[in-house]
Amino acid sequence: MNIMEVDGYKAKIEYDPELDQFRGEILGINGSADFYGKSPASLRKEFRNSLKVYLEVCKEKDISPTKEYSGKFNLRIPPNLHSEIAALATASGKSINQWVSETLKRSTLD
Repeated sequence: MNIMEVDGYKAKIEYDPELDQFRGEILGINGSADFYGKSPASLRKEFRNSLKVYLEVCKEKDISPTKEYSGKFNLRIPPNLHSEIAALATASGKSINQWVSETLKRSTLD
């Protein structure tokens, strides 16, 4: 997946062969906002324009622009994977939660 970032906001970028353009969708917001461009430069420009309009609408309607996350989510995994994770966490002197959190954080930095 291709990600573009502008002013701390991220957008998923895909190619739309029907329009022969790139399409961006801003992620993590309350609502939806997308934009199109034929080149990376035009896509970034349209991202800025779309974000500006979105933030103005949020301000006018007194809506928080970004989604709020609790920091909790349920995850179902096979028992043998759970066992492996528990062993690795214990071996590193961490709780499963700490170990998984650190592993996910490293994974998102790639």
